Amino acid sequence: MKRKVHVVPHTHWDREWYFTTSRSKVYLMKDFKDVLDTLETKKEFRYFMLDAQGSLLDDYIKWMPADKERIKKLVKEKRLIIGPWYTQSDQLVISGESIVRNMYYGMKCCEEYGGYMNIGYVPDSFGQSGNMPQIYRQFGIEDTLFWRGVSDDMVKHTDYHWRGDDGSVVFATQIPFGYYIGGNIPEDNAQSEEFWQKECFEKAGARSATRHIYFPNGFDQAPIRTNLPEIIKQRNQVDTENEYVISCIEDYIKDVKSENPVLEEVNGELVIAKHMRIHKSIFSSRSDLKAMNTQVQNYVTNVLEPLLTLSYHLGNDYPHGALEELWKLLFENAAHDSIGSCISDTANEDVYMRYKQARDIAVNLVELHCRLISTHTQQTGNHMTLTLLNTLPQQRSDIVIVKTYVPGNHFAIIDEFGNDVYYTIIEKRDLTEYVLSQTIRLNPSYEFEVPQVVYEATIAIEVKDIPALGYVQYRVDTSHSSDMIKEQKDCLENEYYHIQVEDDGSLTIYDKKNQLTYENQAILVENGDDGDSFNYSPPRHDLKVYSTQSKSTYEITGSSLYQEATIHFDMIVPAHLEERANQQVSTHMPVNMKVRLKKGSPIIDFTVHVDNHGLSHRLCVLFDAHIATQFNYADQQFGSIRRPNIYQKEMELYLEGLGQQKEAQTKGVIELANWANDQSSWQEPPISIEPTQSYVTLTDGKKGMAVLPQGVREYEIIGEHGNQICLTLFRTYGFMGKENLVYRPGRASGERIIETPDAQLLKEMDFDFGMMTYCGDINHSQVDLFAKQYNTNIEVYGYAPFLNGRLIFSQEEVKGQLPKHYSMFETNQQLVVSTIKKAEDQEGYIIRLYNGKYHQSVQETLTFHFDIHEAYYTDLKEQKNEEIQIKNNTLTLKPLNHCQFITIYVR
Repeated sequence: MKRKVHVVPHTHWDREWYFTTSRSKVYLMKDFKDVLDTLETKKEFRYFMLDAQGSLLDDYIKWMPADKERIKKLVKEKRLIIGPWYTQSDQLVISGESIVRNMYYGMKCCEEYGGYMNIGYVPDSFGQSGNMPQIYRQFGIEDTLFWRGVSDDMVKHTDYHWRGDDGSVVFATQIPFGYYIGGNIPEDNAQSEEFWQKECFEKAGARSATRHIYFPNGFDQAPIRTNLPEIIKQRNQVDTENEYVISCIEDYIKDVKSENPVLEEVNGELVIAKHMRIHKSIFSSRSDLKAMNTQVQNYVTNVLEPLLTLSYHLGNDYPHGALEELWKLLFENAAHDSIGSCISDTANEDVYMRYKQARDIAVNLVELHCRLISTHTQQTGNHMTLTLLNTLPQQRSDIVIVKTYVPGNHFAIIDEFGNDVYYTIIEKRDLTEYVLSQTIRLNPSYEFEVPQVVYEATIAIEVKDIPALGYVQYRVDTSHSSDMIKEQKDCLENEYYHIQVEDDGSLTIYDKKNQLTYENQAILVENGDDGDSFNYSPPRHDLKVYSTQSKSTYEITGSSLYQEATIHFDMIVPAHLEERANQQVSTHMPVNMKVRLKKGSPIIDFTVHVDNHGLSHRLCVLFDAHIATQFNYADQQFGSIRRPNIYQKEMELYLEGLGQQKEAQTKGVIELANWANDQSSWQEPPISIEPTQSYVTLTDGKKGMAVLPQGVREYEIIGEHGNQICLTLFRTYGFMGKENLVYRPGRASGERIIETPDAQLLKEMDFDFGMMTYCGDINHSQVDLFAKQYNTNIEVYGYAPFLNGRLIFSQEEVKGQLPKHYSMFETNQQLVVSTIKKAEDQEGYIIRLYNGKYHQSVQETLTFHFDIHEAYYTDLKEQKNEEIQIKNNTLTLKPLNHCQFITIYVR
C-alpha cells in the first residue's frame, strides 16, 4: 500500500525552560523572521506551524511591529499556521477557566492576523484532562492532536475517537514518539534511507489507522529547515512507492477522515505514561509557586470578575483591558513547563513575578471597586462603614475574617436594621499616629469624625444573610461594644465538631452529625525526595518523620464565634539524602499548625507554617477517613472524577514488563525499589499521585471525608484499606533533571547539569487547606458547592473619611445614592458557578455553570433582581446559540448531566 507521509514543518517554542523568556524572545526575533523570509521566497514551502501559540505573535510584534502585515498576508494565505491557543498550557494543574480563557484570547489574537488553526493541538501537555473534548466542541473544534497519555494497551492505532467525561467526542491523532521525531532529517543518501525507514515508517506510522503518516519536522526552539522542499522533492524521486508532501495538521486529518477508518475509542482523563512521560507529581514542583497559582486563579474567577460585574451593573466601568493583561500573565505561567515548574531557577523568578503582577492587579481592582460601591452607598452621617460584598449568587451567612482599621477598643458593628453584629478581635496593633497622619483633606470644609485611637485589627465578624451576588453595608458605632471576648479554651467546638488536641499534636475529631469519632487526624509526615523538577521520587533508602513523634505544644483561644488552636511541632529531620539513608536526623524544622473552627461551619480550616531547613524532602498531611475504599473522588475542570486508588491493571502490565510478580504490591502500597535498575518498556510507572481542583474525598455512600487544598493541589490515597488522604504540602529538590529515579527509570528529564537551589525552598512558607466530614455520598453531601464557597471569601471593605488619603489614595468624597443592600441575581444552588463576568463584545453578562455532581443530572434556576431583556445559551466564543425563555426575570436552565457545563448570556 502506498503511504502518504505528511511532513509538517513546525517549531515547538517553549517561552521559557532551562532558559528565560527574555532569551527565547531574542531568538524568536531571529528565527521567526527567517520563517517569514523563507515562506515569502519559496512558494513550494507550503506551510509552517508556529506551535499553536498566539503569544509568540504578541512577543514578536512588540519588537518587530513592521512585520505585522507580512504575517497577516501569510496567515490569510494559510501558509503560516497559527493558534488556536495563546500559550501551550498544561491541562491538569490549571483551572477550567484558565484553559477556556487561554483558547479564547488565543483565537482573538490570531483573528487579528487572519484566522487560526481549528485544531486542539497540544504537543507537550503532561496528560490530557477528561473534559477537554467538551471544551474543544464548545469552541467549534472537532479534532485534536497530542502526544502524552495513551498507550498501546488502550488502543491499537494512533488515530481514534476520544470521548470526554461528559460524553463529547472528538477525533484524535496521537504522535506516539513526540513532536520532534522528524526534526533531524539527514541529507546523506545512506543515512536518509535508514532514517525514513526507522523514524517514519517503523515508529511514526506503525500504528496509523490509515495509509497516512503524521511526521512532524521540528523540535524545541527549532529554526525553519529552509531546504525542506528540496529534501521532500528528492525523497519522492528516490522512493516512488510512497508519497511525501509538506503538509499541515488540518490537511492530514482531512485525508485520514476521507478514508472512513473504523476508529477505536479512548475515554476520559488520559494519564498513562507507558510510551511518554506524564510527570505525575509535577503538581507539587516548586510548591510555593503552585500555591500562588491556586490562590490567584481562585481570586480572579471567584472574587474579582463577579465583583467587577456587580460594580459594572451598578454604573462603574468594566476594565476589559486590565483583565486581558492579567489573564495573559497567567497564561504565560500556564505553559506546560512554566506551570510544571520544571524550569531553571532564573525562569522561576519570572514565573513568580508574573504571579505577583497578576495578584497585585487583581487585589487593587477589587479594592477600587469595593470602594466605589462602598462610597456610593447611602450613608448615615460620616460614620465608619463596613461593606460586605458577596460574589456568589447565593445568600450567605458566615464568620468573616478581615483585617481592617477600627476606632479603638470600644465599638459596635451595626447592621442595616440597627441590630448589633457580633465580632471577636483576634489580634490588633495601635497605629493611631501613623493612620491619622496619612489623611488628606481635599475639601478642608468637609467635616468628619476623627477617632482618638485607631487600631489595625484582625477581627472575626458574624454576618448573616449577605445578599446573593450583592452587598450590604454595616456601620461602626463607638457608643457601645458588640465584641465577643477571646479567651483561653481547652478544645474547639461548634455545631458540627468537637475537636481535641492530643498530647502528640494529633487531632481527635468528634463528628456530631454522624456521631463518629475520628482519631489520629492531621498528622504531618516528612520523607525524602530523590526526584527533580519533573517528578517526585522516593529515595531508595528513606526515613519518615512524623509530627506525632516530635516534641509539640499547643494553645487554644477563641470565642463562641471563632476558635483557633496553634500547635507547635519541633520536627527534627535529616539534613539531606545521605543522612536520611543512614537513618539520621539533625536538622530542626519548626512547624506551626493553626486549626480554626468557625461558628456554623462544616469545614475545619488549617494553615501550616513551616520554617524549612531540610534538603530534598517532602512534607504531607494525613487524614484517616476510617473507610475501606478502592476509589477516590476529586474535581477536575468543570466536573467530578472518580479515580482508582491504585491503577491495578496498568500496574500489573508494568510489573509484567519488568518480569516481576504481583507480590510487589503489599498492603495497597506499591513497592518500587528495584524499578530504576530494570529496563522497562514503560517510561514511568502508573503511580497514583493525582491532581485536583478544589477537593478530594473518600466515601462509602453513608459517610465521607473531604480535604480541600488551597495551596498545592496534589494528593494520594494510602493506607492498608485505602483509608487515608495524603495531601502534599510541599516538596523540595536540587536539580532540574536527574537520571535513574525510582519513579522514573532511565534518562533525565530536562537538563541534568542545571542545579536548582531555589527549589530547596529554604525559607518560611504557609500552606492552607480545609477538611470536612459528612453524611451520605458525595452528591448528597454537596462537597462541590462547599468547596466553591470555601474558595470564595466574602470581601469586607472598611471606609471612613479619616482613611481617605495616602493609605488608600485620596478620592473626592461623594454623596451615595446606592441602597444599603443589593442583590444582582441568585441561583437555586444546584450547579457550581464557574464564572460571572461582563461579555467581551456585548453589553450583557456571561455566566458559566457546571454540574459538580457525580453521574447525577442537575437542573438550575436563576432569578434576576433587575429586568432582563434577552437570554441565550452560548458557545465558549460567547456566540449565541439557543434562546432561553424568560419568565418573571427567571431562567430555568436545561438539565445538565455528569461533567457538563453551559455558558449563558443575559442582558
